[in-house]
Order: sequence, then structure tokens, then C-alpha cells
Amino acid sequence: MVASKATQKLSSIASSWPVDPFRPNIQLKNFLKYLSAHPKLTFEAVQAAQLLRDNAIQKKYALSTKTLQPASMPRHYERLVEGYERSARGAGRPWWKVFFGVWK
Repeated sequence: MVASKATQKLSSIASSWPVDPFRPNIQLKNFLKYLSAHPKLTFEAVQAAQLLRDNAIQKKYALSTKTLQPASMPRHYERLVEGYERSARGAGRPWWKVFFGVWK
């Protein structure tokens, strides 16, 4: 009975897991789905997957503004996220913007 509840919970977590656009052949969603069928599945493993999905650690240990915007490059992480999102959509920067370091 306990194992079936853990299996159901991990299956629901796996179904709600976002798809990774950069690794279409390796998805954490599939791994969690297969893990839910494991005979020795524990509630600790289910809880760890749930904490990862809900970004609990990021919420518990929030990063300071000083860390997110270092004095040497204050927009570094913003640009990194923008580049990741653009790349996920399939849009890239022209070669000359990469060569000259132009961001906008």
C-alpha cells in the first residue's frame, strides 16, 4: 500500500515535469517515470523529486542581489537567461554580434 502511494505520487511528479528543449532524447521526466516502477522506491526519493520540481531549495536559500548582479558584470545572469530562452526558441545571434560582443 505504501509503495503504491509513492509510485502514484512520483508518477504525478513525472507527468508535471517540464520538457528539456536542449536534450530531447534524455528527459528527467522519463527517468522519474521509470523510477516510479522501481520496487524499492522510498518516500525520501519522492520527496526529493518534489522539492526539485517546486524549486524549494531556491526559495529557502534565496540568492542576494550582490550575487545575482556582480559589480564587474551586473547583467551577466540576465543575459545568460535571455540567451538560454532565445536558444530554446531556436533564435540565435548573428555571427557579427557574437564576434563584437553586442548583446542587443
